[in-house]
Amino acid sequence: MGVNVIEDELNLAVLAVAITCFLVCVISIGILKKALTYPKRKSSCYLNAESKPQQAFKHVLADNSYSQFKHLKIRKPEDPENLDNYSNLHPYREAISKLIKTPNSEFFEFLVDSEEVVLDVVSSYTWVDTQDQLIKLVEELENERVIAVDTEQHSLRSFLGFTALIQISTKRKDYLVDTIALHDEIGILRSVFADPGICKVFHGADNDILWLQRDFHIYIVSLFDTAKACDVLSKPQRSLAYLLETYCNVTKNKSLQREDWRQRPLPLEMLEYAQMDTHYLLYIARCLCMELKQCYIGNQSPGDEFQFLLEASQRSNGSCMQLFLKDFEAFPGDIAASSMISRAMNGQGNISSSLCDNKFQERVRRLCLWRDIMARIHDESLRFVLSDTAIISLAPIVPSTETDISTAISKAESDDSMTSTPAQSVSPVVLSHLDDLLCLLQGDIVNLDHVFKCCLRQRLSPVGSCPISAYNRAFLSTSSLRLGLTSRSTSIPNGFRSSKIVAKKNSRELFAQKFSCKSPVYHNCKIYANDGRLLCYCDRRKLEWYLNRNLARLVEDDPPAIMLLFEPKGRPEDEDNVFYIQSKKNICVACGEGKHYLRYRIIPSCYRMHFPEHLKSHRSHDIVLLCVDCHEIAHAAAEKYKRHIAAEYGIPLFIQKVAQLDDERGISGSSFSVDPKEVGVSPLQLRTAAMALLRHGPQMPSVRREELLKIIMAYYGGREVQVVDIERAMIVGMSPHERRKFEKKRGSAFKDLLPLIQKGVDLKESIVKSTAVDDPTVDTHSSYSDKCDDMGTFITDTAGLAKQPSLLGHGPHGKKMVMHLLEEYGEDGIREFCQRWRQVFVESLRPRFLPAGWDVMHSGKREFGDFSVYNPTVKASTTM
Repeated sequence: MGVNVIEDELNLAVLAVAITCFLVCVISIGILKKALTYPKRKSSCYLNAESKPQQAFKHVLADNSYSQFKHLKIRKPEDPENLDNYSNLHPYREAISKLIKTPNSEFFEFLVDSEEVVLDVVSSYTWVDTQDQLIKLVEELENERVIAVDTEQHSLRSFLGFTALIQISTKRKDYLVDTIALHDEIGILRSVFADPGICKVFHGADNDILWLQRDFHIYIVSLFDTAKACDVLSKPQRSLAYLLETYCNVTKNKSLQREDWRQRPLPLEMLEYAQMDTHYLLYIARCLCMELKQCYIGNQSPGDEFQFLLEASQRSNGSCMQLFLKDFEAFPGDIAASSMISRAMNGQGNISSSLCDNKFQERVRRLCLWRDIMARIHDESLRFVLSDTAIISLAPIVPSTETDISTAISKAESDDSMTSTPAQSVSPVVLSHLDDLLCLLQGDIVNLDHVFKCCLRQRLSPVGSCPISAYNRAFLSTSSLRLGLTSRSTSIPNGFRSSKIVAKKNSRELFAQKFSCKSPVYHNCKIYANDGRLLCYCDRRKLEWYLNRNLARLVEDDPPAIMLLFEPKGRPEDEDNVFYIQSKKNICVACGEGKHYLRYRIIPSCYRMHFPEHLKSHRSHDIVLLCVDCHEIAHAAAEKYKRHIAAEYGIPLFIQKVAQLDDERGISGSSFSVDPKEVGVSPLQLRTAAMALLRHGPQMPSVRREELLKIIMAYYGGREVQVVDIERAMIVGMSPHERRKFEKKRGSAFKDLLPLIQKGVDLKESIVKSTAVDDPTVDTHSSYSDKCDDMGTFITDTAGLAKQPSLLGHGPHGKKMVMHLLEEYGEDGIREFCQRWRQVFVESLRPRFLPAGWDVMHSGKREFGDFSVYNPTVKASTTM
């Protein structure tokens, strides 16, 4: 018996050992298979060993995420609670507008009459790199009337770029402010730059204005740009090097501008270069001001001695209205990929157009997407991560090893003589993540969103390989939103593709193809007034209109710009309409989609068409671009709010019925009666019901057929309807062109209507109630014009028939609503009404890409010239 027990124990031990060995083998095979199947992931990113100056920044205003840049908000007591969440306005717009209207002439007198600056050789300067030094500098600058300013940027090793140095000069001292060491404290300078009593002298300030906003929320108020002064004086050149050589006999080494301004300490020659940018600038400004003052000779009108100086000042301060905005695409890397593919297919690259098949194009899109994500994560420029030439060289091949990728990139960079990359042909970003590129080029990836998710998960998750910084931290919370807006596939995780989802996608794409804008809406061409101030941005057609009539001359070619040869009435900044002097992007203002977009009218047309002419003419503030999906959301919100407006003011959206008293022998002598208190049937609802009954009436369930018949009967006042009534209901609300097109398409199905159409009878509203004589609500002897005038817009057919009220959309409701607002509240009521609609728009979409200067509280004020047809006075006199 003891022997049996021992044998059982031995058997159990052998069995346990066998099971253990089996499990070890299975686990080992799984690990080996995974190691062979998937590329080995790099254990560390190059940034873990390489230190970049911007990694030490604790607070970054413009990160590399896809969220919109947030400008400094200076709230006022009268502002609505939620205004600052949606408007993208200049925080100092009122102060700048005041300077544009009435420039500070005291500054010019101070600069011109002051003693001449001694042009000594550049010697000492003050290096500012501590907070105490910065505070002391601010105290000294607050006592100055005028200062000279310049900045130095670094862009190669940063996605958006950052300010590496600020140079400031007074008449006595030069300061070099280390914005890398003081990045988080530079905001201390904000009060000096926003002080209208201190004039800031720049040369070519357009970029500096945007860079200071981007990095430090510093906004310039009171500016004198020597480049703008050169424009007024029609100088042969406007570069700072030209001015230094002309006025100061100093030669400038331009190549130092492209040096790496991040390095510390800066070499002596770079320090001298930076100091020179502002040291002589005040003297140059003084010389230019004296020349501008001399320009008034020949125009001896009293008080005009500062005319040209003021013009230069207005141009300078006008550029201060600019606002920094991030550039966005519908999908990361999409624009770059499309450009590369287009060049390659046209034979402009180092690749034969015959190789540009669908696989090549797909690989280009993958590589551009990967490059965009990696550049944002590592805060590197696109050209530093991977050049366009390298992408074009990689796309046609299918590398088998990581070495093949490095070799292809090195060869492409060496062959490209125009490359701007550093001496190291393969960037450390690529070397650290060659496994990513190998998967992209070898794998069969259907959904690019998967690439986006994988990159973020592998690089920025808690176990990711790349360090988290102020520039990429936002991806941890906002990437899901971005992906939701740009999903490109309808694939289900198990591989099954729902037919309904596919049908909806195809329908959406067909709609976008048919109705979206076929060309860019915004050409960003400029129109300048004859004094050089920017009036607005416009399209090419408007530019050509002025040029063809010899009303303007071309002053810039790319993009085109014209200067008017006459004095226009008013300026946008004078009327607080700075929206019109901002460039605009051809993207959806809500989600950033750039492949397709439609115009969307924030103020519905049924109201706006009845606004006074001077409140709607040449007003594009409330016309924005939306993609199909966002357009649908905004339209649904607008329709809902229309119903709210109708209930609030007691003005129904639709006319319920129109009665015709004529028999079948005569239709043209119609008289109509409308009860505005009834809810009504919309033309679309009426036509849909009629179409369904004519097509499928006999096959319908009786309950559904009765529902549709009730809609038709409600329109005819409740009487029984015949087939001809249903046929007539089909064309309610159609224009003559739509009716002809519809008749041609339907053919003999509506032959009963053809004789009436051929006679020229306007059947748009000829669906009537034949028993109107029995309806006490119908006034059979009332004047037609009296009835129509209260309820809506009217049309007159070409045959000279009587006017009939339009049932198109909500036209009658819109007209009555606008008339009520004008009678009760005047034009202020219209402006408040528009503000309500803008609020509805922003609450429904939460738009992130509205143009700079767009404002819920936009006044819409506009002045017209004495002879403009839009001038209310002129229009009133012509109608008398």
